[in-house]
Amino acid sequence: MESNSTPSDSTSSTSPPSGATPSNSPLSAQPPTDSRRYGRAQARNLRRYERGQWELREALRSRVIELEALLKSKTAPGPLAPCDQVLADQAFESLDEAKRALGHEHGRPAAHIAVAQTKLDVAYIILLRLLTLQDVTAHLPGIVAFVKEHLPLGDERRAHVDEIALSVRAGDTLTENQREVLVDASTVAHQVHLKEKLRVRSFAYIVFGVTAALAVIATLIALAGAASPGTVPLCFNPGVGIVCATATSTAGTAGNGDRFAGRSLDQMYADVASQWDYPVVELVGLVAAAVAAAASLRRIHGTSTPYNVPVALALLKLPTGALTALLGLLLMRGEFIPGLSALDSSAQIIAWAVIFGYAQQLFTRFVDNQAQLVLNSVGGPVTNPGKTTRNSPAQPG
Repeated sequence: MESNSTPSDSTSSTSPPSGATPSNSPLSAQPPTDSRRYGRAQARNLRRYERGQWELREALRSRVIELEALLKSKTAPGPLAPCDQVLADQAFESLDEAKRALGHEHGRPAAHIAVAQTKLDVAYIILLRLLTLQDVTAHLPGIVAFVKEHLPLGDERRAHVDEIALSVRAGDTLTENQREVLVDASTVAHQVHLKEKLRVRSFAYIVFGVTAALAVIATLIALAGAASPGTVPLCFNPGVGIVCATATSTAGTAGNGDRFAGRSLDQMYADVASQWDYPVVELVGLVAAAVAAAASLRRIHGTSTPYNVPVALALLKLPTGALTALLGLLLMRGEFIPGLSALDSSAQIIAWAVIFGYAQQLFTRFVDNQAQLVLNSVGGPVTNPGKTTRNSPAQPG
């Protein structure tokens, strides 16, 4: 059959056998005369050729192979009706597109996985139309589970799928109209699943963008503080001198009496302030935030999506900690916190920078909670309040 030969040829051209190297791959080039230089070039090409999340890509590739074999087994016995032949050709084409999307030419390793999953979903939906009603009945438990996982409780398609499942369990035979209901519900459920993954991607990109912006702001503030330490000095006056983050001067001594005579407190702050005050305080806050990020890993469950949301959350804490350490000390200098307006030594200033840097957890915990809700909305065994409300029966009131 034409539908069988075409996908087979496409498969052989796009998916080389195990251990073989595609002819159009950069690895197929002739090695240079220098073996060591060739080894380095080959390693470079391998890294470029294998970029992306390998496990997720290979899992999808395995699913593509499975569906392709199933389609071939269903179309091999004999000629199909013209309408079924059109469906079979389109299913094979979708699988070929999925395999091409799983190639290694893409610069966005997570995007091509989502595209391949979309093409795979199309091929599976077409397969449901080609299977016999008896085979669709065998697939019914999986269809019902996927629909319940992604469609809300009040969705009419989900309600009809539940009714079909109950009737089949009661011994009724599946009809063509019921097949169409199952196909339609599965299509919508796959679309909802894709939107949930895209929501995760959008959230991850937002967190990465905010992290980059905060990092730039923290860097600019550190550079400005180093260039002009006397503009907004991180200094305190405990009554016996001037105490800054990295420098201290005691007023009233023989050496400092003439230096501070007739000068205002702000001028004395500017004289003692060091160019290292801002960078040191931000560095201490960043280290404290890194410790807080490591401690928060106990609540992170990871994600099966190709988008590194946990990594984005951990990175967000670093510039946030640097800024909260700096802003906290400025609030103390402005006597915003009663009783903590004058620190006695540079060590106390550094200690409070550690506390304020770790305290960024009070702000980023809301981002962590939102991230967990977004990840749970993708579906799976993890339960979150939003999914439970939509997917569980209403409690009697």
